[in-house]
Amino acid sequence: MQEFSIKDLESYTGIKAHTIRIWEQRYGLLKPERTDSNIRKYSDRELKTLLNVSLLNNRGHKISEIAGMSEDEMAKLVEHYATSTQNDDTLIGTLKLAMLNFDETLFNSIVDLRIASQGLEHTYLNVLTPFMHQIGVMWLSNAICPAQEHFISNLIRQKLYTHIDRLGPDLVVHQNKTFVLYLPELEFHELSLIMLNFALRSRGYRTIYLGQSVPIEDLYQVYQRIGDVQFISLFTTQPVSVLLPGYLRKLVEQFSGSNCEFHLTGGVIQGTKSPELGLVNIYSDLGQLLSAVVA
Repeated sequence: MQEFSIKDLESYTGIKAHTIRIWEQRYGLLKPERTDSNIRKYSDRELKTLLNVSLLNNRGHKISEIAGMSEDEMAKLVEHYATSTQNDDTLIGTLKLAMLNFDETLFNSIVDLRIASQGLEHTYLNVLTPFMHQIGVMWLSNAICPAQEHFISNLIRQKLYTHIDRLGPDLVVHQNKTFVLYLPELEFHELSLIMLNFALRSRGYRTIYLGQSVPIEDLYQVYQRIGDVQFISLFTTQPVSVLLPGYLRKLVEQFSGSNCEFHLTGGVIQGTKSPELGLVNIYSDLGQLLSAVVA
């Protein structure tokens, strides 16, 4: 069983350690073990309890009221709020519980309802993207195990592909643009790229999805066979900063003289100056990129 420090709980739930101690002492909400040096250690069960308490407290329930609830009563009330509210913070908090419990049913019930009311793009950008950012922070601090991150990532991936499949093959209405979506070599974070694939196809554009870790030479072969295209890529972790200028120079050298364009975004490339405007365009986020390419 995984153990958590009070700092882990603070990171996971957003509740200050001081407040956690008060709730623990005054209401007996948590009963941590203590090490020989008197340091608190919390279990998975207590983390789940605190997430439920936080969600219910944010919905207006007093701590004294919550403390009188059983675990089942808390869980049912949280699920009720998650499936009946449009509050993004409540949904994200409940998705954390789904991740902790490896609960596919809870994940699908929350996400499917939001997609039905707001659409896939809105759900991805306003719920799933901040949720995945929080997962990344928790993973770096060892607050979650890799299996939990993989579980959620695969559920999101399945959801995206299901909606892409529903679009069908005959939706292309814009014949003047072809988008090629790829990730640079050694880059494997593709969920947002899959989302962009859906966004473009749902707008009637032809897309060619190449996916993870694609060399520049392969991109050039696509151009040779298809002609001028619009390349889209996300630089989340690659190329590393020391190699990024060389990568961009290589793009310019390889595609100079063509009418191809590269549309790039991601944490690695933020703040980088484009080496050649018109050929290489850099955007601050997914929304800006999408608005630019479909304008």
